[in-house]
Amino acid sequence: MWSRQRGRLKPLCCGVEELRCRRREREAALRKARREQQLVSKRLLRDETLEEAEEGCVATIFGEAEIQQFLRLAQRGTEEKERERALVSLRRGLQHPETQQTFIRLEGSIRTLVGLLTSNQALLQLEAARCLHELSHSEQSAVVEACLPATSYLLTYLSGHSSDFIELCLYTLGNLIVESEAVRRQLLPQGIVPALAACIQSPHLTVLEALGYALSQLLQAKEAPEKIIPSVLGSTLPQHMLQLLQPGPKLNLGVAVEFAWCLHYIICSQVNNALLITQGALSTLGLLLLDLAGAVQRTEDAGLELFLLQKQPSLLPEGLWLLNNLTANSPSFCTSLLSLDLIEPLLHLLSVSNVVSVLVLTVLCNVAEKGPAYCQRLWPGPLLSSLLDMLAFSDTEVVGQSLELLQLLFLYQPGAAQAFLQQSGLQALQRHEEVAQLQDRVHALQQTALHG
Repeated sequence: MWSRQRGRLKPLCCGVEELRCRRREREAALRKARREQQLVSKRLLRDETLEEAEEGCVATIFGEAEIQQFLRLAQRGTEEKERERALVSLRRGLQHPETQQTFIRLEGSIRTLVGLLTSNQALLQLEAARCLHELSHSEQSAVVEACLPATSYLLTYLSGHSSDFIELCLYTLGNLIVESEAVRRQLLPQGIVPALAACIQSPHLTVLEALGYALSQLLQAKEAPEKIIPSVLGSTLPQHMLQLLQPGPKLNLGVAVEFAWCLHYIICSQVNNALLITQGALSTLGLLLLDLAGAVQRTEDAGLELFLLQKQPSLLPEGLWLLNNLTANSPSFCTSLLSLDLIEPLLHLLSVSNVVSVLVLTVLCNVAEKGPAYCQRLWPGPLLSSLLDMLAFSDTEVVGQSLELLQLLFLYQPGAAQAFLQQSGLQALQRHEEVAQLQDRVHALQQTALHG
């Protein structure tokens, strides 16, 4: 991102370094915001059919006496249905923070729930797991910490046969993992990474999506670069994740988005990106973006929003974020991007949305800032006409990133400025001269185009 300075630009090396530094700061802030948003977005899995069937039951806040009664009936009820109903009532009560606090204060409550979770009666197991899931979704750290005794059993049940039960365990573990270092400290030596690696071979899409969520939560931990990501990279998880991102009729958008998040955290850690490249990360990502770009080209404007923006808006941005992270500091990855002939397909994505446009332009800046040889391969072609189209936008982020890319091209590619002037580039800049966030950058670009 440009600094707000007056007059002529600094010498070439300082100008480019400043651009690079500002953009990295901006991206770091964006990644932090995305991470914080993801951290607070715990998943709550509720059976809609079950909720509808229980619609007549009003969920109320329970006190100690009622909770003790439900636990007593669940443990010692004379009929299985009576025991199950007691747990259903408890689960509904645990949707309230007040009931959660009362529950964890009761001596032996979690121990009783874990006992029911490990019983040999499937319906009671399932309802006990649903109670734990409600607790895992709590925003109160004390409630989450209270679930610690159950985590080992949830991990064991990942090797079970019921896809619904495995899915529930994965979402519960994902909620607990992101909240509690104590949970992570317990689960890592117990083999959570191998357990997740086994789960990723499941044929059930619901299990895969839940697995992607749980793994992404694990990869966000502050200790992940040292203690978690090396284990993940040493497992079969990366190969399977990349397979699930390959375009084609079997691509599931929900699953792909979850594993795109996982790769995002791994790549940002910079632990061993070279290993991911040898396993085909860049080529897989390239093929995915080619496929999405082709879909954009084949779709009429009227249907474009329904294909991409409403059905699953985040796969395309996530793929571009991954591409940005890979190319940000690596000339070799930028060379691979050019060798895959991805530039023109990327330009086709500029029509999708402002968010996508900014990400595409950021990736192209990553390539251009590597120097004259890279700019020469970006030029000529449809790049200039695409950038002129972007200058017709009113979104300041899109225009600002377009200005940055043009500046890099003017600095490194002889003839780019002249071509810009010949295609009425100065007129395109004029509409942004009075925009406060863009004024200095517009002025700097005008000066570079006119005077070099």
